[in-house]
Amino acid sequence: MRASLATAETDRIIYDLTGIEHQYAALLDELPDIKVRFALKACPVDEVLQCLAAAGAGFDAAGPAEITQALRAGCEPDRIHYGNTIKSDHDIAEAHRLGVRTFATDSVEDVTAIAAHAPRARVFCRLATSGEGALWGLSRKFGCAPEDAVHVLETARAAGLVPAGLSVHVGSQQMTAEGWQQALDTLAATLTALAGRGIVPDHVNLGGGLPALGYQDRHGNPLDPPLDKIFTVLREGMDQLRALTATPLAFVMEPGRHLVADHGAVRAHVSRLTRRRQPDGTDAHWLYLSCGKFNGLYEMDQLTHRMVFPDHLGAQEHVPAVVAGPTCDSDDAYGDGRHPVPVPRAVTSGDPVWILSAGAYATSYMTQGFNGIRPLPCVCVRGQEGHH
Repeated sequence: MRASLATAETDRIIYDLTGIEHQYAALLDELPDIKVRFALKACPVDEVLQCLAAAGAGFDAAGPAEITQALRAGCEPDRIHYGNTIKSDHDIAEAHRLGVRTFATDSVEDVTAIAAHAPRARVFCRLATSGEGALWGLSRKFGCAPEDAVHVLETARAAGLVPAGLSVHVGSQQMTAEGWQQALDTLAATLTALAGRGIVPDHVNLGGGLPALGYQDRHGNPLDPPLDKIFTVLREGMDQLRALTATPLAFVMEPGRHLVADHGAVRAHVSRLTRRRQPDGTDAHWLYLSCGKFNGLYEMDQLTHRMVFPDHLGAQEHVPAVVAGPTCDSDDAYGDGRHPVPVPRAVTSGDPVWILSAGAYATSYMTQGFNGIRPLPCVCVRGQEGHH
């Protein structure tokens, strides 16, 4: 990747397929009993999907378009589930036509629609979580209370569907092991309640939320999620859930950013470093880049990315600067424009800059031409073994 960034003369996003494959293998080393269903929305890049499918991963798809892309990547339908609890009758029927037989749900209304348009399908019910400890909590739009989940799966059974499982999502970029422990406790209580109604799910979907490691916070300080502790909590929690069921219990996970974020980088360039008076009377530097919220760095509300400038600038004086993208939108700035980070004072217009750990959601969140700025081209590379 470093060589590709160094030789790139124009802006682009680069993915290291070798690094992604190693990350997938490392996840299975930590959690060897899980089935991976990659959250396709995190990186809908054909070459990335193809390498993950070839490695054995399946896909968490949010609709027919993503299902079609997963199939095109070489994934069999039985390794794809419709993981979105929000879906129209038409999309349920289309997913069923494409061969998908496992659907997420969180409401009786959705179950009724699945029974009508995907008869005899398997459903898993998503439980609500607090999202505490995550950079993006995902706590209101999705999921239901445990007592509602029991009713939903009872309704599914009565409608001729298979009440196959439960799922959770602890929030995107979950930074604590406690977030996972709370979700596991909720799963345990719900499994026990389901057993009392004669429903024995065959799997638990632990969702997404596994963190990437290369991010920085709003102030430019490295984020340090306790990944080893998270994996320990997950392994122990899976054992405890297995002990609650009389039949074998499988486990699914939907990692997205954990697999791709740290193995994608943007080659951008500097538009301008300015200094100007702010409304509060203070002076501030602003570093405007060719890449921002609307063309590759959508998540700049909660985090910053490590930036690498040309070598000749590295040892020179740095100044605190707000980093912002090129568009005429005030949201297009790190941390709402309130959190400056150190940048070289001598940087000039046209200087290249590498934006690291940018592989998650970079391609999927790009606009199609806001302010006339086109999406970044995408390049996938492979590194030598041990050099990725």
